[in-house]
Amino acid sequence: MSAVFDCSDPDEREAGIRAAVGAVRAGRLIVMPTDTVYGLGCDAFDSEAVASLLAAKGRGRDMPVPVLVGSWHTVDGLVRSVSPQARELVQAFWPGGLSLVVEQAPSLAWDLGDTSGSVMIRMPLHPVAIELLREIGPMAVSSANISGHPPAVQVHQAREQLQEKVSVYLDGGPADHAVASTIVDLTGPDPRILREGAITAEDIAEVLDVDADELRGRP
Repeated sequence: MSAVFDCSDPDEREAGIRAAVGAVRAGRLIVMPTDTVYGLGCDAFDSEAVASLLAAKGRGRDMPVPVLVGSWHTVDGLVRSVSPQARELVQAFWPGGLSLVVEQAPSLAWDLGDTSGSVMIRMPLHPVAIELLREIGPMAVSSANISGHPPAVQVHQAREQLQEKVSVYLDGGPADHAVASTIVDLTGPDPRILREGAITAEDIAEVLDVDADELRGRP
């Protein structure tokens, strides 16, 4: 049976983090708060758990799972190389609502779906998420909803959709921004915004010293 922990209570938060860590290490799914929307997560290096995550959402391997990290330095071990543009964006917007699509390190023993050698990485700005990620390490995390349904911005919305498919629900209150992260693809010759969300194209363009419309793929 699923357990829900109110992370506004210090004792319950501590118990919830312990339960979530145990569940993830046992290959089960958890729901966690982030600064954008609630996330459905598991150990990024547990391929069976990632398959369970995709099944719980009703998604196929053609929509691979992003990875959340708990520190800037974790990225160095996950990507083929960290470009100057990636460094600039990480320094400007992490932790926060910016996801980066980069070429993954070829030695990584994980299966996040059909990634074509890339991975989407983000460091969330939420204390519960950061504590969990620093305890577990990189986690495969997607929005906590059934594919095609609205993302959960409160824990009860995630529970209504995912129910007993999830072992532990961490309730961090309403999501701060209730909007998905902005996704920037850095795998090509020029950076490109795949989805504009919590961080504006103009803010990204200012950091990279490029034109916002070029980031959006407009002439």
